[in-house]
Amino acid sequence: MENTKFDSEIQTLSKFVHMYCQGNKHKNRFSREVELDYKNKSYFYNLNLCEDCYKTISYSFVKLQKCPHEIKPRCRHCSKPCYNTLKWNELSTIMRYSGIRLGLTKLKNKVRNFFSS
Repeated sequence: MENTKFDSEIQTLSKFVHMYCQGNKHKNRFSREVELDYKNKSYFYNLNLCEDCYKTISYSFVKLQKCPHEIKPRCRHCSKPCYNTLKWNELSTIMRYSGIRLGLTKLKNKVRNFFSS
């Protein structure tokens, strides 16, 4: 996978997990600076997550860094899934929760922009 695709995947994952953690009012969120290395390039991300969400996203980062596909498919369509079932279900819940809310936020912004023009 190309570096731009890797960065995009990490940012999307971070946005989804952050929305889930904040939306479910998880307590004791900490700000952490995370450095990821991928194909001889370093990426820095600031995460503000509770311990459980941080463990989930860290697991996902490791799996993403080790993805063997040059053209990365969506994980749910992968012929060789690398997530264990428990983590897969946990991340699926996060993606479902956040995906719905992000979609509604975009729709709300479009309606607001339409009527404010």
